[in-house]
Amino acid sequence: MTFSPAKAFRAAAIALCVSSLSLANVAEACTRFVYHGFDGQIITARSMDWKSDVMTNLYVLPKGAQRTGEAGPNSIRWTSKYGSVVATGYDVSTTDGVNEAGLSANLLWLVESEYPPFGKDSKPGLTIAAWAQYVLDNFATVEEAITALEKEPFTIVSDSVPGEARLTTLHLSMSDASGDSAIVEYIGGRQVIHHDRQYQVMTNSPIFDQQLALNAYWKQIGGTVMLPGTNRAADRFARASFYVNAIPKFEDPNRAVASVFSVIRNVSVPFGLNTPEEPNISSTRWRTVFDHKRKLYFFESALTPNTFWIDLKAIDFSAGTGRVLRLDLGENQDHTFSGNATKEFQPAPAFHFLGLKT
Repeated sequence: MTFSPAKAFRAAAIALCVSSLSLANVAEACTRFVYHGFDGQIITARSMDWKSDVMTNLYVLPKGAQRTGEAGPNSIRWTSKYGSVVATGYDVSTTDGVNEAGLSANLLWLVESEYPPFGKDSKPGLTIAAWAQYVLDNFATVEEAITALEKEPFTIVSDSVPGEARLTTLHLSMSDASGDSAIVEYIGGRQVIHHDRQYQVMTNSPIFDQQLALNAYWKQIGGTVMLPGTNRAADRFARASFYVNAIPKFEDPNRAVASVFSVIRNVSVPFGLNTPEEPNISSTRWRTVFDHKRKLYFFESALTPNTFWIDLKAIDFSAGTGRVLRLDLGENQDHTFSGNATKEFQPAPAFHFLGLKT
């Protein structure tokens, strides 16, 4: 099922009504956007907002790895075609990452997600913990990924958030070196794909077509007149949408990265913020920025003063000789790294994707 852009444009009154209703659906919050810069420069940024330590570490995963969907006997299986650098959640899932071909994949919370039922007669299962990794392992571009995903080769299988009783409900974004972008959601048990270069921003609730409707309202007002300033997903969407296209297109790529960081910080939630009337708004734990052209993956923790980066061009992703490497970020990602941290990774076992207990 592919989204029709015509649904994005609704009356301002309806958009505002949806905005107010979405308050009840505020959940773990994150923001992702794609910057289109000077001379084809593409940069993807995201924030990870979570109420507690998400136990993130960084891994280098070589190509040639044999993987399974971790959904029991009826699991999809594949061999990774591309190496990747990923940020984990609880060291049991890929929540953010990039591959050697320049494709970026990000998982964000979406409380409205409803996945199809999974059983022995379903298409092969894929744990939601490996959803982003499946994309990074198999595709070089957004177009390639969408062509494959439209055929629905697997059934997404979700389970509880580690240590919690609630179901993991996520949607997936992708971007590549050409600036192409896509968002994949499961609404009412059906896959919904939003694929267009113009879909630069993704946050959380409400679902993506309603976010576009809200954003259309704010575009009529104009970002230099007034922008919504709260930490709610719809407000972060409006701010990111305005700023990502308002900031200069610097010829200097370092200036461009700095400018993109300034926007993702603008839509971050202050660390330690507790809003009693909206308890599910969560602090930003960390941020990533990926320079697709230079293949530099930047990481910034909310608890350290430094930003560091990983140079994918300097990593051996080859099958056989390539090794799994790990960068231990510490509790709450409080280990301090600075500058080029590519050589700081250490050999480690591959983490195991959380799946169905069989």
